[in-house]
Amino acid sequence: MERVSRIVTEKPVVIFSKSCCCMSHSIKSLFSDLGVNTAIYELDEMQRGHEIEAALSNLGCNPTVPAVFIGGEMVGGENEVMSLHLRGSLKPKLKSAGALWV
Repeated sequence: MERVSRIVTEKPVVIFSKSCCCMSHSIKSLFSDLGVNTAIYELDEMQRGHEIEAALSNLGCNPTVPAVFIGGEMVGGENEVMSLHLRGSLKPKLKSAGALWV
């Protein structure tokens, strides 16, 4: 868990993903379309990625990917991020974290 805590504070937006996950792909595409520079960690391509996935599960991420953190705070997975986006709350959150300038 300490490793996850350290990773999520290094960049304004951190996404834990798996390269073969379609939900992860849609979230990464959304942030890319918004012009957000994200730190993406592909757990299935990382050594000890399973340990990070276990830590995400302990934090309450279910499913464990995608797991999105904005400003060091866990936002959640695809449902939570898309809900924020559809309500118009995602961009202000990104601006507040310094991840979006416009």
